[in-house]
Amino acid sequence: MAQPVTDDNLAGQQSGSQLLCCKSIDKLISDSENPHHRLSKTLGPWSLTALGIGAIIGSGIFILTGTAAAGEYFRAPSLLHAQALDVIMNFLRTGSTAGALMHGRPPAGPSIAISFLLVAVACSFAGLCYAELASMIPIAGSAYTYSYATLGEIFAWIIGWDLILEYVVSNVAVAVGFAGYTKAQLAAFGLNLPDKWASPVWASGQWTGAYFNLPGFLIVFILTLLLVRGVKESAETNNIMVAVKIGAILTFLVVGGMLVKPANWKPFAPSGFAGIVTGGAIVFFTYIGFDSVSTAAEESRNPQKDLPFGIIMSLIICTLLYVGVAVVLLGMMKYTTFVSGEAAEAPVAYAMKYLGVHPFFRSVIVIGALTGMISSLLVFQYGQARIWYAMSRDGLLPKLFSAVHPKYKTPHWSTWIACFAVGIPAGLVDIGDAADLANIGTLFAFVLVSLGVILLRRRQPDRKRAFRVPFVPWFPLISVVLCGGLMLGLTLITWLRFVIWLALGLVIYIFYSRHHSEFCKKNRAIG
Repeated sequence: MAQPVTDDNLAGQQSGSQLLCCKSIDKLISDSENPHHRLSKTLGPWSLTALGIGAIIGSGIFILTGTAAAGEYFRAPSLLHAQALDVIMNFLRTGSTAGALMHGRPPAGPSIAISFLLVAVACSFAGLCYAELASMIPIAGSAYTYSYATLGEIFAWIIGWDLILEYVVSNVAVAVGFAGYTKAQLAAFGLNLPDKWASPVWASGQWTGAYFNLPGFLIVFILTLLLVRGVKESAETNNIMVAVKIGAILTFLVVGGMLVKPANWKPFAPSGFAGIVTGGAIVFFTYIGFDSVSTAAEESRNPQKDLPFGIIMSLIICTLLYVGVAVVLLGMMKYTTFVSGEAAEAPVAYAMKYLGVHPFFRSVIVIGALTGMISSLLVFQYGQARIWYAMSRDGLLPKLFSAVHPKYKTPHWSTWIACFAVGIPAGLVDIGDAADLANIGTLFAFVLVSLGVILLRRRQPDRKRAFRVPFVPWFPLISVVLCGGLMLGLTLITWLRFVIWLALGLVIYIFYSRHHSEFCKKNRAIG
């Protein structure tokens, strides 16, 4: 097998080793200083922390807490909708996959607060790995760039293509959710948006009769105008939205805290440890987003110190807020209340309404949920454009993607392309369970980043690291095992869609990207 090409032998690599060529960290950093591609460095540690909080805390904190506490009960309609791990275990145990069709998650009850803590610990292992690589490689591109520096070009392409899927799919889902939530809230005030222009054209496998989901498209378009204008302006807007949604959460903690009845916390763990673990599987995906901090590396004033701070601090703050909401919500009402209906769809809003909380405080929660969606959209659209920008600078995508606006110093073409890649699908389709593609893509990125820490420790042990993961290789390996296990908890149809997407990406790499890569150009020059 061809050996990976590292910093020491970059210039002399052979054409046959292009797939495993690792880009020099020093070369990555020097490329980022090119005046034609240089981004404006304006972000400090707390702006980076706010980016992480903006991405992590969406509307899920107001919704998933009740669902995970009450448990889920459903029958998968086909084997494709069964969890991969269930299928594997049933086949090994019985020689048949029939038993995997029955699904359900036992209720965690008030112990969902413990689930949030355990998931935070699981995420922290991946977060530590991101922090080390971000301090060493302060370059836009996140896991894509880290993979290019540690695993080789083919792995970099795979993870870059994977991140494109993650960001597009998650933002389409959020934009559609924002449109539906906004439509419902306006209707409560007597303002009814026409279904023809405020609903997806395709949803639940059928045509809806709508023409276009205009609110879903407009919110993405407006945020794009802001992102093109400048990262400083975008970060300041995100800071405001983060303050609003944290304020909404703190309002709930104070108002809801006065309505807590300790009797509702009993039994604390109705399903024992199994309920805590399965509750964690449900709420895990509320933590996805801290990796988006690393996409801001080239726009950070002091990335070696500020990126690790932003990643770790955003995880800590979000964990405290999640645990607080869980404790208060499950103290306000019995966990069994949130099994179905309105209580399951919007547990926080339902609890406040049922217990007679003043409409003003209920409105604060609605505003917090809407702001949470908008800030998530903003941060993910920001991160998506930076990943495309980094891939283009390396030659794996057309040069248009790495063009920098002469005045605003933002990757404007990438940002506009990202706008239409998300906005148009958001106006046409409700992707439903396909949103799990964002989850599997993120977990896959976590795995490769964790492996990258181990490889760089071996290959370049003396390179300066402003932040170091303790107990290497054990902590990164724990991250790999935990993330791999969560990937197996996803459905077979999610795995199938993921494999198809990666196969499509490999076709593009074979016929375009590898021929435009700078490694290919070096090989031609050598030949």
